[in-house]
This record gives sequence, structure tokens and C-alpha cells, in this order.
Amino acid sequence: MTPLYFGHATIVSSIGRGRHAHFSALRERQSGLQPCDFEGRKLPTYMGKVEGVEEVSLKSSLSHFTCRNNQLALLGLQQDGFDDQIAAARRRYGAHRIGVLIGTSTSGILETEHAYQKKDPVTKKLPATFIPRGEYTQDTFSVAHFVRKYLGLTGPAVVISTACSSSAKVFATASRYIESGLCEAVVVGGVDSLCLTTLYGFSALQLTAQGPCRPCDANRDGLTIGEAAAFVFLEKSNINKKEPNTVLLGYGESADAYHMSHPHPTGQGALLSMQASLDRSALSPSDIDYIHMHGTATVANDQTEDRAIATMFQNSTPCSSTKGWTGHTLGAAGAVAVVLGDLCLEHGFLPGCLNTSTVDPTFSSQILVHNQERPIQHIMSNFFGFGGNNCTLILGKRR
Repeated sequence: MTPLYFGHATIVSSIGRGRHAHFSALRERQSGLQPCDFEGRKLPTYMGKVEGVEEVSLKSSLSHFTCRNNQLALLGLQQDGFDDQIAAARRRYGAHRIGVLIGTSTSGILETEHAYQKKDPVTKKLPATFIPRGEYTQDTFSVAHFVRKYLGLTGPAVVISTACSSSAKVFATASRYIESGLCEAVVVGGVDSLCLTTLYGFSALQLTAQGPCRPCDANRDGLTIGEAAAFVFLEKSNINKKEPNTVLLGYGESADAYHMSHPHPTGQGALLSMQASLDRSALSPSDIDYIHMHGTATVANDQTEDRAIATMFQNSTPCSSTKGWTGHTLGAAGAVAVVLGDLCLEHGFLPGCLNTSTVDPTFSSQILVHNQERPIQHIMSNFFGFGGNNCTLILGKRR
């Protein structure tokens, strides 16, 4: 595939606002996870909450989009000068030639929860504003609609919702959109906000950890739900030609078609997506310097991913998960990992698994526990969603 350059990238998660805050947290090993008390509901687990989302105000012309998910999206768009960069790109390409592709899982379902909490106790009717606001808040497409309007873009806009691989698959889709000539450049990203549906849902599935999640640890006991917004502007050329830039070199996608929530135990789906990403980028396993694992810290996910990585890479390539910092941000996990990978390439940094003390002795991969600093050229990032929706991305440095 034709490499796509990162024109600009930004991120907001529980560990901070913007790129600098995130790299500082990675380097200093400062987690953003805290005991779960979202909206007053105390659950025996932790969460990765972005502070101050509730106070974010949308301008009057966009106020009908107001919901936690779109407030979180706006908070992300306003970091690192991202919205200003898109304004410049809009003048360069034209608003109609820039696409918007966003990944999310629950979108604005918190607004649905609020509506049912406020239903009339006698008539059982929902608030009168519930249905009229649906397309701007609860609809899955709402976040792409909002981002597109806020940035003043008129190119194609799509939301992908394939659980945890949602905002990884937007990068693959963006490549196809640009290759086919549908647009010149694409704003890609992931936005997923906390809601009771996911917190109670994953708890009911007995998949949440009692404390902060511990990816790849021998005693890991589940995942931690988080929220985040991350965005990348993808272009066909490096505008800043004086500096090496992060590029999307390849992607791979596969589907297990095995189980609604469990990955295929042999890791075949993961292997297929990893191999497809290598083929598309014209790289071999020996070219990969670091593997950014999906690494949710559930017993089954980590074990299956280790098996797949060990099969392809033996014990030759260091790998780790960053979910000990941010928690599992579900539909935003792909974009979050890509922006963190961009930071790792920029700074020559390999994060060790946070909160992990003893690596599962049954694992065969080279799991990093401690941070390392050294130049790296290529990163492979894995994303495995419910239903076996797999995606692998390869990032690199190019001029």
C-alpha cells in the first residue's frame, strides 16, 4: 500500500490531555486508573476516567450534539493545536476532499441511560427531548457527524463500530478511501466515553479486574474500562519534509467467526491479521522492532495473543500493552494505541507493562515489564474485538 503520513496527532485519556502529558505519563509510569465510582455507582473495579469532560461546552450552533461522547471528542480535537492544523489543511485541500472516519463502540448511549432514569414513574414515558436528540447524541454516527461539523469538513464521513478494533479499522478504511480517490486526506480517530452499560456489562461478564488491570501478569484478573479520544490526520505526503515523520505502512484485517466474546484459542485470527499487515507493508517479522499488544489483561485475550505472537516472532521481538495506563478504551483503543505508538517512534521508547510484576510463566513472547529507550523504526499494533473482529497496523518512520 502507499504509505500515509501523520500530518498531526492528538490524544486525551485518563492520563492527561495532549501528547506531552501522555509521553510524560508513559516515561514516569503514572497510571490514570482510579476506583470506579462513575455517576455515583461504586463497583468493585477501577476505571480510566477523563476529568473535566462534564464541563466541556459546545458552541451554540453545535449545542444539540451535547453528550459525554461528543464533549470528549471536542476535548480531544482542541489539544495540540489539532483543530488549527485541520483548518490549514481545509484551505490546502478543500473541505470536500477531507474525510472523517471515527471508531466508537457505545457512542452516546449514556444519554439513553439518562433518559430511562428520567422516565415518568406513572406513564413510563421517556422525556420529550429523547427522540428528537437521538441522531445527534445516541446514534452511533453522532460522533463523526459532530467532528465533521466542528472541523468544517464536507468530505465522506463514516463511523465504524466493531468493538475493540473499531478505531484501528478506520486507518485501514482511510487507506482505501485515499487509494480510491474518494478524498485527499482523512481525519481518523476513536472516541469512546464511560457509561453504565459497559461498566456493568463487563462486570456481569466477570471480565473486570478488582484493581488496576495487569496485562500479561501471572495473576491478572481482568480488564479496566477507560475512556479516551484520539485523532490522527492522514495525508499522502509529508508536508514537513525536513523531519522524519510517522507513517502508516500497512494494515491487516481478519474475522475469527468463532465466539461472540472469546478469541479463537489457537490465535489463528490474530495470525492472519498480523501476516496481512506485514504483506501489505512489504516487511518481514525481523523488521518489527516492537509489538504494541492489544493486551487487555483478561486471561483468554492475553494468552491467545501471546500464542499468536510467539508463533510468528518466536521470542525475538519485545512486546507489551499500555492498558495499565489508560485502561481498555474499547472503541477508542485503536486510535489511542496508534498515537501512543507515534510517541514511541518519536522518542525511541518502549513502554513496559504497567502494574505487571510477574509475567505469566506459560507465555513464550518477550514481554516487557520495564521501560526501555532505544531507536525503533517499525511498530506493529494489534487490536482484537468481540466477535473476532481483528485488525493489525504497522507504523514506521519515513521522510
